[in-house]
Amino acid sequence: MTPTQARQQTRILVQAAAQACEDKKGADTRILELDPIDAGLSDFFLVTSASNDRQSVAIADEIEHRLKKEFGALPNSVEGRRKGEWILLDYVDFVVHVFLAERRAFYDIERLRKSARPVTPAEFDGELKAALAAKTLAARKIAAAKTKPSAAKAAAAPKKAAKKSASAGKAAVAKRAAKKTAANKS
Repeated sequence: MTPTQARQQTRILVQAAAQACEDKKGADTRILELDPIDAGLSDFFLVTSASNDRQSVAIADEIEHRLKKEFGALPNSVEGRRKGEWILLDYVDFVVHVFLAERRAFYDIERLRKSARPVTPAEFDGELKAALAAKTLAARKIAAAKTKPSAAKAAAAPKKAAKKSASAGKAAVAKRAAKKTAANKS
């Protein structure tokens, strides 16, 4: 898998995790695209808030379940599930933080990562769709370039068949003409 494909796969996983947060009523869900120079460990942080500890556990469970079911992805590490105040799911390429609202305000993780680019799930989805559309267009161009030589051969085949039938038709006309001349002489 190329680095571009791996990054795109990571984006798909982050988008699925963000959707799971929204489905479980996570509040103020944000995706932070980390600066590659600053963040050597992961590419994205997904941060969301819950109103109580049960909801935070439910959000974390839903993310884990959905990513396992749809993509076969399991977190490398899970921290804080017992208390539910701050649950961290580490998927290596991205990290999910599920906070209680007051804990999120206290730690203010978005401020700690100043170089990170904040992206809403809707903007993230739009970027992902644009990247996939560009990839699809590139693949279609490559496929079209590969089919042009075979299309030229396919177009040449009817021309050859037409030439053969035209020459066969000329031969048949010539035979009839020869028969007529032979019949007129007799």
